[in-house]
Amino acid sequence: MTNSTDDSAIGVECRPSAIHGKGAFATHAFLVGDHVGVYVGEPTNDDGMHVLWIETDDGTWRGIDGTGVLRWLNHSKNPNVEFDGPDLLAIAAINPGDELTFHYGEEWENLGDSDEEE
Repeated sequence: MTNSTDDSAIGVECRPSAIHGKGAFATHAFLVGDHVGVYVGEPTNDDGMHVLWIETDDGTWRGIDGTGVLRWLNHSKNPNVEFDGPDLLAIAAINPGDELTFHYGEEWENLGDSDEEE
């Protein structure tokens, strides 16, 4: 199990989530455009529960099997963060105690989440 906080995302900790299991929560405020953290882990070619897929400059994809606190990010159709490569950026104002969520991708479009109805 990962620590509840780590150096890859200062200002973020793991807590129980109303969305699903565990989640990543802000411990301080972030403004739109703020750097929230970096998705850290081991390189992988295999998909998995905590694997983030990143498109490289040459159009290929690489996986990172998350080991840091950001591995606990849950999906939302109304996310407050997004990835730019392995870097996580705020796309909405985030207050201390808010759960950090991102959109997992098109294959998740029809799945419900706790903060929006279709």
